[in-house]
Amino acid sequence: MTLLDERIWTLFKRNWQQTLTYWSVFFSFGLCIAFLGPTILDLSCQTHSSLQEITWVFFSQQLFLLVGSSAGGLFKKTLLSSLLALFFCTLIISFVFAIIPLCRHIVLLSLALALAGTAMGVIDTIANLRLVKLYQKDSSVFLQALHFFIGLGALVSPLVADPFLAEDSCLQDANVTNSSVSMGLEHLSIDEGGGLYNTSLGSDDEVTTSVSYAFWIMALINLPVPIIVLSLMYHERLLPCFINSPRLLDPNAQTTVDGSHGHGNLFACCNVPKLKNRPPTFFMLHALGGAILFSTDGIIGSYAAFVYTYAVSPPLLMAHKEAGYLDSIFWAAITLGRLIFIVLSCKYTPSKLLIFSLVGVILVHCLLLIFYTSDVFLFIGTCVLGLCISGVFPSMVAYTEDILEYKGCATTVLVTCASLGEMLMQLLVGLIINSDGSYAFQLCCTIVSFICFCLFLLFMYSAHLHKKYQTDLLKGMEMEEKSKNESS
Repeated sequence: MTLLDERIWTLFKRNWQQTLTYWSVFFSFGLCIAFLGPTILDLSCQTHSSLQEITWVFFSQQLFLLVGSSAGGLFKKTLLSSLLALFFCTLIISFVFAIIPLCRHIVLLSLALALAGTAMGVIDTIANLRLVKLYQKDSSVFLQALHFFIGLGALVSPLVADPFLAEDSCLQDANVTNSSVSMGLEHLSIDEGGGLYNTSLGSDDEVTTSVSYAFWIMALINLPVPIIVLSLMYHERLLPCFINSPRLLDPNAQTTVDGSHGHGNLFACCNVPKLKNRPPTFFMLHALGGAILFSTDGIIGSYAAFVYTYAVSPPLLMAHKEAGYLDSIFWAAITLGRLIFIVLSCKYTPSKLLIFSLVGVILVHCLLLIFYTSDVFLFIGTCVLGLCISGVFPSMVAYTEDILEYKGCATTVLVTCASLGEMLMQLLVGLIINSDGSYAFQLCCTIVSFICFCLFLLFMYSAHLHKKYQTDLLKGMEMEEKSKNESS
């Protein structure tokens, strides 16, 4: 075992219970983020809405995920407030899963997912902030593991849903037919130009779907997570019966998170006195890092949400059940990729991992565009895309925080920008698919991946300038101190 491995293992043993708790809440996050893709058509039937209307449900979830991410730092001041927030947020996710089958109108479904999105955003910010605070320069490995648990939850979600998805049509006696293309999905039709148009269902149409059972099962699967959070509160003597007792871990540490690093909610990051005398590269690194994660998380969210719709549309016209596996394969690849990146992050710097990941994403999207008529390559490409893109977020957070020496608001800004990307990209891609056809889905993702790589090159140049500025500043301070000593 190398010296680095020994140090990481020692750190983990010291903070294992907190670390496992933050990993488990990210399982809840993953469980909640991935269920919409494969169930979108069943939920469309349940709510008597068109595909274009159901797309706004994605927007609702992602909009409030952004709100939750921005406000999540409000709960970071003490370990007690952080764990209470995580406890209630994971409980809310189980509650939302339980009530989704009762939402028979798209407005009610949007409200339920807005609540879930807010909980997810708070979880996202708090868990990332806490791990970065715990491990700092060694956080890359633990962040990779943290995001592995998103992939694990997102893998479980489609697998649970798959047996309960409608085989062909989820409608009975709905006077909706598809004379142009037989897809087995009577509420989704294709116009002559290849675009999708949508037939919304009347409120009197009888809907038969078993997907409700999937949501209730997911609610039960998620229930142990708030119990794990509660057990950490008990272990740390943070429950009311122990509120005046000394903490078991870190007895000399304060319960407040060190605010000198500037980590907090997004609004606290805009504190003018804290931003004074910062070099331009400081702001460029925040902006470019946020833009990169805006793009990559936007690709992940869009791909997970619409690869199923893309597969059942022309020219592929895959069977409903067969297409349903794509979402599971994508999240399985992300899960496996994050396991691989845990090992790689012990041996390679985040910058090298990011170059490998972003080049891989570009190549896969180009090949998916070339072989757009191949069912087999869609499965292969989905798998490779998940492997390549899986390590971008944790590597980017670790890389940016390391460059900024854990000052500023890198984690909060990056998490918020990633949430914003998921929200806007899903909305944009959904609208483009409806208007221009399914081929535009892969084209959008390819263009965004090229833009993302260009932004990363700018980020690396800005990092070089920032380090040079820091070195020059340090040398100037040393010379000034030396001249003072000589004069005295």
